[in-house]
Amino acid sequence: MLTASQIDRWLQEDIGHHDVTNDVRGETTGRLVAKESGVAAGIDAAGAVFDHLGVNIDREVADGDSVDAGETVLTTSGPARETLRAERVAVNLAGHASGVATKTREAVERAAEVASDVRIAGTRKTTPGLRGIEKRAVVAGGGDTHRLDLSHMVMIKENHIAEMGLETAVKTFRERASFATKIEVEAESAEQAKRAAAAGADIVLLDNMTPAETEETVDALSDADDAGDVLTEASGGIALNDVADYAATGVDIISMGSLTHSAPSLDFSFRTG
Repeated sequence: MLTASQIDRWLQEDIGHHDVTNDVRGETTGRLVAKESGVAAGIDAAGAVFDHLGVNIDREVADGDSVDAGETVLTTSGPARETLRAERVAVNLAGHASGVATKTREAVERAAEVASDVRIAGTRKTTPGLRGIEKRAVVAGGGDTHRLDLSHMVMIKENHIAEMGLETAVKTFRERASFATKIEVEAESAEQAKRAAAAGADIVLLDNMTPAETEETVDALSDADDAGDVLTEASGGIALNDVADYAATGVDIISMGSLTHSAPSLDFSFRTG
């Protein structure tokens, strides 16, 4: 949920201390228009910026809707000065979020062509201050948010294993965590993945494995008597062109940091009058 103070910080960053350019009187109308096709996201956030400055808004599409080039996604009416001051922040938010949603949708569709039940997930590789918007954009594109912050799941990574040992780390964090908190363990080999499952991990993250290595590990866990119902997640430098190959391995989740840290913005423009 956006707060007034967050919007104020965005506006202050863009307006500065002496805005001469946008010191315009009177009333005006405006349209936020997609200049290329994609998946809309961040429309509520863009609208909130205008609303914060007393500009009336009407949303023409919802987050998750497909949009075509030339399509209006948001209309405004109100004071010209405030409309122009909100414009750039709103366009940046919608463009960035829609870029994340568009890339996520493409990854989801590529995976679905191979396996209908594999999930595409984001990561915590988000822009500071924009995690909420970026995570919502992943959902708008059909993806899964993964954990929102460190409190949502225990993830035992290579540094924890190096310091504590795999089995000790799982036991220790299981004792500290709530019964509702899942534990995920990062594994770099099929043998380590089997150890993690046997130790009681709910999810095993197959870190930086090739599709062939991922499939081998998924099969090994399926054959292990003590693996239980452990979920498997492929992660580590996975690009759009790799998604189908990983989806074919039988893995449950494919997580992609590139959904948020490398998605190109969808091109929007704002037109008044």
